[in-house]
Amino acid sequence: MSPQEKAESLGLKFAKQEPGYLAMVVKSGNLLFTSGHVSDLKGKLGAGVTVEEGKIAARECAVKILNSVWNAHGSLNGLRVLKLLGCVNSTLEFHEQHLVVNGCSDLLHEIFGKSGDGYHARSALGFAQIPTNSAVEVEAIFEIKM
Repeated sequence: MSPQEKAESLGLKFAKQEPGYLAMVVKSGNLLFTSGHVSDLKGKLGAGVTVEEGKIAARECAVKILNSVWNAHGSLNGLRVLKLLGCVNSTLEFHEQHLVVNGCSDLLHEIFGKSGDGYHARSALGFAQIPTNSAVEVEAIFEIKM
């Protein structure tokens, strides 16, 4: 099953995006760089938002990223996930950012393959605040396979 077919089988639907203030995806050579995509979930991990809720928020970021990539590339096929930067709105005491960002990585593994094109490098960092008080923000880099 292709990545596009896999995503659709998971119930993901992709919609046309109108250009905004900033580009959601910029293409340079055979690379696609996404802007940060924030979760709709608001709040801070370690102060009311659970790890499980954070994982769902990170997955939501992945869905938004995939929609933007689909808009830029026309399909999820022919892509390789290279790198993720996961930013988690968290207290100083919270130390499970990596578990939260797994919500994003897990979806990309499911669509692109954990040992294939979905096997990616990643950073998961805690932040004192994220714009709009979102719980999670993720950006990604994809390679267009030649």
